[in-house]
Amino acid sequence: MAKLSDMPDPMAWTMVELGWKVLDESGEEIGRVAEVLGDAKADIFDGLHVTKGLLSSTDYVPSERVAQILEGEIHLA
Repeated sequence: MAKLSDMPDPMAWTMVELGWKVLDESGEEIGRVAEVLGDAKADIFDGLHVTKGLLSSTDYVPSERVAQILEGEIHLA
């Protein structure tokens, strides 16, 4: 079991980068961040576009489904 000090710190939505893993409720990777949607100046996070492969289309994930943002990973609820 990982110690609390070994866990990465939560990050702000404005730090999310393209290509980060998107994980479902069980921790399984469902895709990668293709686009972050929001208004950084107003600090309004709308959601993400997630792609499941190089040539696949993207799916919209609303911000309400994002449970946690860690470096390199988006965890959904």
